[in-house]
Amino acid sequence: MIVSVATDPDLFKAIGDSTRRIILDELTDKDGQTLFEICGRLTMKHGLASSRQAISQHLAVLEQAGLVHTRRQGRYKFHHIDTSPLRSIVERWPIDREEPNP
Repeated sequence: MIVSVATDPDLFKAIGDSTRRIILDELTDKDGQTLFEICGRLTMKHGLASSRQAISQHLAVLEQAGLVHTRRQGRYKFHHIDTSPLRSIVERWPIDREEPNP
């Protein structure tokens, strides 16, 4: 199977940062959070005191990689996780493969 190499750099960049992985963990725990909620959870649960602007930039990287989608409702912007881009990693390096013969 051929994997789109064009999308891999954005995906690997997105998951290569520990703060972005924590943001994905928090969205997995509670999907559909606002920037304010995400910042609060990062501070309270993980001791990360990043600025709202820094977290917003992390979210933009995750969105560019297709791992986060946003939805506007009134003046609020809700962030939703989408793990489907991670399939390209499993397709590129399959987990279920035959053991090599000795």
